[in-house]
Amino acid sequence: MLWLGLAFLSATLLGFYDVFKKQSLKGNAVIPVLFLNTLFSSLIFLPFILLSLTGGSPLEGTIFYVPTAGWEVHKYVVLKSLIVLSSWTFGYFGMKHLPLTIVGPINATRPVMVLVGALLVFGERLNVYQWIGVLLAIFSFFMLSRSGRKEGIDFKHDKWIYFVVLASMLGAVSGLYDKYLMAPLSEGGLGLDRMIVQSWYNIYQLGMMGVIMMLLWYPKRKSTTPFHWHWCIILISIFLSAADFVYFYSLSLDGALISVVSMVRRGSVIVSFLCGALFFREKNLKSKAVDLLLVLLGMIFLYIGSR
Repeated sequence: MLWLGLAFLSATLLGFYDVFKKQSLKGNAVIPVLFLNTLFSSLIFLPFILLSLTGGSPLEGTIFYVPTAGWEVHKYVVLKSLIVLSSWTFGYFGMKHLPLTIVGPINATRPVMVLVGALLVFGERLNVYQWIGVLLAIFSFFMLSRSGRKEGIDFKHDKWIYFVVLASMLGAVSGLYDKYLMAPLSEGGLGLDRMIVQSWYNIYQLGMMGVIMMLLWYPKRKSTTPFHWHWCIILISIFLSAADFVYFYSLSLDGALISVVSMVRRGSVIVSFLCGALFFREKNLKSKAVDLLLVLLGMIFLYIGSR
């Protein structure tokens, strides 16, 4: 059951990733923070790529080995980079302007979006338990909008809410795309190595963010929100890279159930919610806690329905 322990570890790391992201964005310029995140994430994986290129690589046969591949593989990774970076861009802007105790529960509904995506794209049918999970998630979103209204956040007219929802939807698209990339050929996937995907999509994101930095932010840097360094910025990359690595590794172990791992991973919202309450002193915690419980209950029904 090592894979289950790793799933809980991944969830904890993801929760702290959101906390460090929130802290880094307080009164800060979003685009440079996002650029530095892609930079540090790339630097974490670059040694594995370089060491894997050498003949008789010491990494060969280990979980850190990155196989070489041509453009026929990398073109799919470039598309993943574009999807993930779009999700991060919307998510970072939303995270900066909204309480963590609202962003977290919205992000936690991502498995519902994946399920609906599977319904539309792959023609999958939902059973009774899965439909209950979907309806609970929708109801929790409605309840969360009522909690947000107490803080002057109108879900219908607040653009940052739309940013977070878009980020979650793109994250769901990325999850479905991951399934396609790494599923075996026998199951209709491409059968790509997980280290090719995880290491190279960071590199491609860095290139994309470099262009955005130079064209959109740098020329206007003196007339927009100034950038200031915070030690939490580097922790964003460390905790995200570790969370993703542990997640992919847990799925590679014998007996690992992706439905269980995915559900446990969404438990990261508990960590970010508690930190939002303790460190950021966010408001209306009782009503938001009820909303969060509804989201988690929905996730449990999704798990039961997928067994």
